[in-house]
Amino acid sequence: MVDEQQVHQALREIQHPESGHSLMELGMVRDVRVDNRQVRFTVVLPFMNVPIKDQIVSEARAAVERLPEVEQVTVELAEMTQKERAHFMAAQEKRVGLAEQFNYIERVIAVMSGKGGVGKSLVAALLAIALKRESHKVGLLDADITGPSIPKMFFPTPKRPNNSAMGILPVETEMGIKVMSINLLLPREDEAVIWRGPLISTAIKQFWGDVFWDDLDYLIVDLPPGTADASLTVMQSIPLSGVVLVTSPQDLAAMVVRKAANMAQVMGVPILGVVENMSYVVCPDTGRRLEVFGPSKAEVMAAQLGVPLLGRLPIDPQIAQLCDEGRIEEYRSDAFAAITRRLAETVPKPRRPLFSQA
Repeated sequence: MVDEQQVHQALREIQHPESGHSLMELGMVRDVRVDNRQVRFTVVLPFMNVPIKDQIVSEARAAVERLPEVEQVTVELAEMTQKERAHFMAAQEKRVGLAEQFNYIERVIAVMSGKGGVGKSLVAALLAIALKRESHKVGLLDADITGPSIPKMFFPTPKRPNNSAMGILPVETEMGIKVMSINLLLPREDEAVIWRGPLISTAIKQFWGDVFWDDLDYLIVDLPPGTADASLTVMQSIPLSGVVLVTSPQDLAAMVVRKAANMAQVMGVPILGVVENMSYVVCPDTGRRLEVFGPSKAEVMAAQLGVPLLGRLPIDPQIAQLCDEGRIEEYRSDAFAAITRRLAETVPKPRRPLFSQA
């Protein structure tokens, strides 16, 4: 009579199609139960809609059905816990994604601040929108794994990526901007991603290698604050054309953004320019500009770094409302259109080929 140990051994022979590790090594099998000649077990997936789930289930079922005296095999599906997902992604770290060799992306621009709360994600979103309005093919990669905000800005209701033979298909906005974020894969938008740095780095690499972006003129990468693992991974693993630095008028913000600039320079990534957000507010009664956070320091910072000042953006209550409602694409700004034009004139080609050499 078949027992649980035999089932485990049969499943050790089944390899994950992309990593080459067995399902058992990756922690993808749970709750094996044998009742007479009937076997039931659960295959756990990092996210429920991974493209290869049907293949995994089919091969796992067939392996157990080949055991002598097994008459029925039932395979259930479940999503991994945070701990199981962390183990799985750590084992996947050295894998090269299939989609990467089929993508062609003309320019990759990272938006970086060094400090949180200065509107970096907003600038990344508005940059993608402005480029799309100029008829470019645009993607937006949310690399802020633990604090993703891009989907909330673009989608009034939650959306899920679809699958293809090439890899995960990013979700498209109303305008046709292709978006990928960890929040598009989580069961709830407010679920916390409690991962250490190496796992965050692995997730970013998978968003580059496993997402089928297809042909893009621009991919905008929204980096998290700081100069730690996530930013380092993007600069080392993704062929950036350059970074845009986002700051605000306060001395503290300027000091931290200079740290981000130093990181980009050490990593050999071109700094394309500086955008100062929350630079002023326009009084609705008089039209007067009020510098509520103090005088602008953007020109001085840009001069110190030897890069262009791309522009200054006002505080606009309409932006907050549209972001909360998932309607950021409805926002129009002459100031940002000018920033985009200046950026498009100076952004170089990618520093190295985008196709995998593996």
